[in-house]
Amino acid sequence: MPITTIDEYIAGFPEDVQGILKKIRAAIHDVVPDATEAIKYAIPTFILNGKNLVHFGGFKKHIGFYPAPSGLVQFKEELARYQGTKGAVQFPLDEPIPYDLIRRITAYRVQEEMEKAAASKKKK
Repeated sequence: MPITTIDEYIAGFPEDVQGILKKIRAAIHDVVPDATEAIKYAIPTFILNGKNLVHFGGFKKHIGFYPAPSGLVQFKEELARYQGTKGAVQFPLDEPIPYDLIRRITAYRVQEEMEKAAASKKKK
């Protein structure tokens, strides 16, 4: 049966990883308490104004954080020590998770989405 909530998703991990995933979820909610939660692409997703804002996921050796390529570019220097791809960064489980950085990247994505929404309203 497919996982449909973030609670179900987190419950599928070992206790230590569950704690990290819960803290990441809380860090995102600190920044954007009115975001909608969903499971998209089989991982936790936060949605703002109908748009995917950020995603995160647990893996065997890391936590993946997916703030869209723009979120990674904006914080390129701080993220340089981590492995990643164009749209994702990997935070190793054997190192401290940078919750404050996750908050700041999420705040940037909120600002970006609000600006896009305002710009599209002006076009109408």
